[in-house]
Amino acid sequence: MNFKAILLAGVAALSLSACVETTTYTTSSANKHVLVINNSGKTVREFYGSNAGSDSWEEDILGSDMLASGSSVDINFEDGSGYCTFDFKAVFTDGSSVVEPGIDVCSVSSVTIN
Repeated sequence: MNFKAILLAGVAALSLSACVETTTYTTSSANKHVLVINNSGKTVREFYGSNAGSDSWEEDILGSDMLASGSSVDINFEDGSGYCTFDFKAVFTDGSSVVEPGIDVCSVSSVTIN
């Protein structure tokens, strides 16, 4: 009878282990880090990334920093909303801007500003 209890405990532990592994995999599959590469020939003064459910550009992700042409920055777009689709806007030091709508940050690893 003691052997049966030990066997059942072992099976339960293996089952629990499989659940934890699956949960860890699911969490890591929602990576929202995107490498933003500036190949525009201009310096980016402001960069915005707003999820598909937002009606505004939110805050400037670069803050007081700038992104020189030929440079890149890794940005985590996890905002707690659950959205994977984001619109990006880059504003350059000369006042011009470019918008890239509908970027799926759950499936792309980099975006290039041209």
